[in-house]
Amino acid sequence: MTEEEIKQGLIDKFNYLQDKVAVKRARRLFIEVSMDKFGEVFDHAVKQLNFSMLTTITGLDEGERFGLIYHLASDNGIMLNIKTSIPKSDPVLQTITGYFPSAEMYEREMADLLGINVKGLPEGNRYPLPDDWPADQHPLRKDWKSDVLDKKENQ
Repeated sequence: MTEEEIKQGLIDKFNYLQDKVAVKRARRLFIEVSMDKFGEVFDHAVKQLNFSMLTTITGLDEGERFGLIYHLASDNGIMLNIKTSIPKSDPVLQTITGYFPSAEMYEREMADLLGINVKGLPEGNRYPLPDDWPADQHPLRKDWKSDVLDKKENQ
């Protein structure tokens, strides 16, 4: 399938994606979808459109919300970037490790660095921060102040 065929197929399947799917350049599609619709779009992309590789997950502090971009690839080299967001006041999302076990590393990184609660993430070590890093300190949040750690070391 071409990028345009994938785009049109997504719009035909999910009419709420009208004006939310874009082909920005060759082999690159971008979707923006609300978190309540994310699961069905993600599932369709993986199971029906054969986006069978997770390349990474990007977490963004966008002020009042966290932006999440799931970067998927197909065997033919087309990348599908699905962006959603969650409120910073209640940063909770479901794991996608059932689709891609390798997502565990990216989801641990979002938990450590942004403070996102990933439901269903298996128990495991922290990543990438050290085990003795303060649990309530998330260094990729825009409002994080590194002097918190300096004060702790000087006590």
